[in-house]
Amino acid sequence: MADLPNVHHKQIAEFKRIAASDNDTSVLMLNLNRYTADASYPDGDLYNEYMAVLSALLKEVGGKVLWRTHVHGCVVGEQDIHEALGIWYPTHQAFLDVMTAPSSKKNMELRSLAVEHADLHHCNDYTA
Repeated sequence: MADLPNVHHKQIAEFKRIAASDNDTSVLMLNLNRYTADASYPDGDLYNEYMAVLSALLKEVGGKVLWRTHVHGCVVGEQDIHEALGIWYPTHQAFLDVMTAPSSKKNMELRSLAVEHADLHHCNDYTA
């Protein structure tokens, strides 16, 4: 996580504490992304390649994108994003494993080109 901007190290430490416990439960991460012009969201080659590698990476750690949706605008507040994604991980450790999984390096390379800004929010597990 050290290579990502604006990492909240206390949150990562909490993930590590939970991952090391007997109560390492599944987790939902809400990703709010604004993409670069080069990504040409939502139909650009860079965006599509980034999504393909992200999907492969998530599969490697047992996670999956539950949903992703285009954001049409901000009704309250000032956050300017293009897309919201709900990403499920089977454990907190699985989320931490994203940084060392086989596709991590390629994912981070594409992320640096495609994602202008991202906020990740740790949420309660998703129940349908």
